[in-house]
Amino acid sequence: MTNIFSDIPENQKAELIETVLQTSNFRMERIVSQGHCSPEGFWYDQDENEWVILLKGSAGIRFEEKEELIVLHPGDYIQIPRHLKHRVEWTDEETVWLAVHYK
Repeated sequence: MTNIFSDIPENQKAELIETVLQTSNFRMERIVSQGHCSPEGFWYDQDENEWVILLKGSAGIRFEEKEELIVLHPGDYIQIPRHLKHRVEWTDEETVWLAVHYK
């Protein structure tokens, strides 16, 4: 048995992204952010759909060509269709996400 909140290193220079479960159809990742955000001018443009739930902390996500900043709190989840450009504007000092990537 493993706990999603265990083995979180302190003071990471980069976001921690770990594959928790993977099949030929999907990949589930634990993402740990410690104040991390997308680099200036960078937009994710993924080939797969993504469903993500925030488990701990909070974060702000922005979609390209939309002014609204979406703020996520524990329990909030969002569906991101493939090739919908998005970025992480900010995260709390310890933010834990669970992301499912699928075709």
